[in-house]
Amino acid sequence: MSTSVQVSKRLITVSDYHKMGEAGILPEKGIELINGEIIEMSPIGSRHAAMVDKTNNLLTHLLFRKAIVRVQNPIGINHISEPEPDIAILKYQTDFYKNKHPQPEDVLLVIEIADTTTTYDREVKLPLYAEAGIREYWLVNLKKEQIEVHTEPVGNDYQSRKLVNKTGNLILPVTGETISAQELF
Repeated sequence: MSTSVQVSKRLITVSDYHKMGEAGILPEKGIELINGEIIEMSPIGSRHAAMVDKTNNLLTHLLFRKAIVRVQNPIGINHISEPEPDIAILKYQTDFYKNKHPQPEDVLLVIEIADTTTTYDREVKLPLYAEAGIREYWLVNLKKEQIEVHTEPVGNDYQSRKLVNKTGNLILPVTGETISAQELF
């Protein structure tokens, strides 16, 4: 006679995650906390790294002292999620958020760059950002050379989705400035 065993999963809070980091249990890079689980991020290939650097360079130039361009650093979402998006555009703060990670109300735009993680970024990260009320989310699909622009978060989805190919234009939410997607690709 077999008996069934009830298995339960214990989710980690952001507080637990930080304590683990302070204790030296976690590596400094390559992981993020998503929905209470420590997720190992994919290795960053040269194409992905170049796109992050190129996007960072462009946005830092355009947004100097208007907003903060944060690269692969944490943003607070809720008590069980602290993702590290490729790029986050934050409200300008003179202390650069030194006392607390930026919260959803501080985030103007999140950009995830995907070479091999498109499905994960669309099915896991997008709902997380939408539910947090992040106003705009760009998913840069390196294989298709296009950018999905998601706006109008409602629940765990965005009501508006626009595809921009590499010959199209993007509107920077902070300044309303038009930038050519070609500048990124």
